Amino acid sequence: MIGVVFGSLVIPPVLDLLNAAFGFSGAPKAGPNALAAPQAALISALARGVLGDSLNWGLIGFGAVLGAVSIIVDETLGRFGKMRLPPLCVGMGIYLPMALTLLIPIGAVLGHFYDRAVKTHRDPEFARRMGVLAATGLIVGESLFGVAFAGIVASTGGDAPLAVVGDSFRTPGIAIGLALFIGAVAILYRAARKAVEER
Repeated sequence: MIGVVFGSLVIPPVLDLLNAAFGFSGAPKAGPNALAAPQAALISALARGVLGDSLNWGLIGFGAVLGAVSIIVDETLGRFGKMRLPPLCVGMGIYLPMALTLLIPIGAVLGHFYDRAVKTHRDPEFARRMGVLAATGLIVGESLFGVAFAGIVASTGGDAPLAVVGDSFRTPGIAIGLALFIGAVAILYRAARKAVEER
């Protein structure tokens, strides 16, 4: 109940801010930096197809069959103790753009190697939880910064208000920014590891 109330109070102003700063793909007045909204586009296409009697029911049926096959394969693999094939992941891989889904397997691989590395830690469960918290912080931090950046864009009217270098220096600028990011992560990692060892 509380989550619904606060979500209803927070989400509409944030979406309005994002729409004013960037717009959404497929919406009127969407600019070149419009944000992708695949879920909204999917629901909109379904609603227009049903109301306008133009929905391709063949594709709907194919999707239903594919979903049923994915569930059967997932359950079969689970019974044999093999790797699973979550139907939700199959669906996300189909309708979400690559720019959004590529980081999911990268994060899964990094998480796998992290979990293997912390097995030798004196408190592996604690280290694993810290890894989950760190990953969660990256996700939430990126989202909060995105909203803050949208506010800056909307208030200044420029599409790159925080740009330090121009387009002619773009590639070296990206390399420098990436190096600074890796350095900051290394410093934070060392500080966090020292705090854990002193725990």
